[in-house]
Amino acid sequence: MPRGRRAPDMSLVKRLGRLENVHQALCWSIAQYIRFIHVTNRWQVEGATHADRLHQANRPYIGAFWHGRLLMMPFGWPRQTPLAMLISSHPDGRMISGAVQRLGVDIIPGSTNRGASEALRNLVRAVKKGSCIGITPDGPDGPAMTASPGIVQVARITGAPIAPITYATSRRVILKTWDRFHLPLPFGRGVFLIGEPIEVPHDTDATRAEALRALVEARLRNLTAEADRRMGHGVLAPGTLSRDAFRARRRAARAA
Repeated sequence: MPRGRRAPDMSLVKRLGRLENVHQALCWSIAQYIRFIHVTNRWQVEGATHADRLHQANRPYIGAFWHGRLLMMPFGWPRQTPLAMLISSHPDGRMISGAVQRLGVDIIPGSTNRGASEALRNLVRAVKKGSCIGITPDGPDGPAMTASPGIVQVARITGAPIAPITYATSRRVILKTWDRFHLPLPFGRGVFLIGEPIEVPHDTDATRAEALRALVEARLRNLTAEADRRMGHGVLAPGTLSRDAFRARRRAARAA
């Protein structure tokens, strides 16, 4: 962000976003910004063959990406089948949901740890209909870049493999949010990286599930670090606080 310019008051943005007319206008604006970033950057995609092989085998898959790299994911992988994203229903999630729906993405409200049962049923239905699904394994609660067990459970039940996906851009701002949100800027370069799919057998036990969760986390961290390096950036360290703990600390700092 240019020197001397302050970031908008996010609490004010959120309050305004609760007004329906303002909410719709903000969703439209975010969708237009995503399109603008996509057309004004020179993009490279690596690893698309992993997704292509699954499409050729008529196998829907789970695209796993960090919450902080959510913005450009509607353009993140080959769209040969319908795409549905699992996005939480809290105010922040509603804003992103409204934006990505305008980009042709279906929304499944909920998360793998809040309202998990209903979300899981809807994910299973989407996969059975042939949709790929997108999940942020560190959202909506964090810590940033730490995978929760829920994504492995979804893969075990649906039979869909997990494909790690990330992006980075040469021009960006990393917001001071719990998820270290990557806000891409126009007129630069961008890269999408798609990793090798991870299979989760139906008979996976608790020990194996934890090993696979750690594997998803490690691959996605490594992939994200590689994308950042290619765009000329240093590696972002994973977060240590949950979303609520991070926000509580910020409130305390402001009150001090």
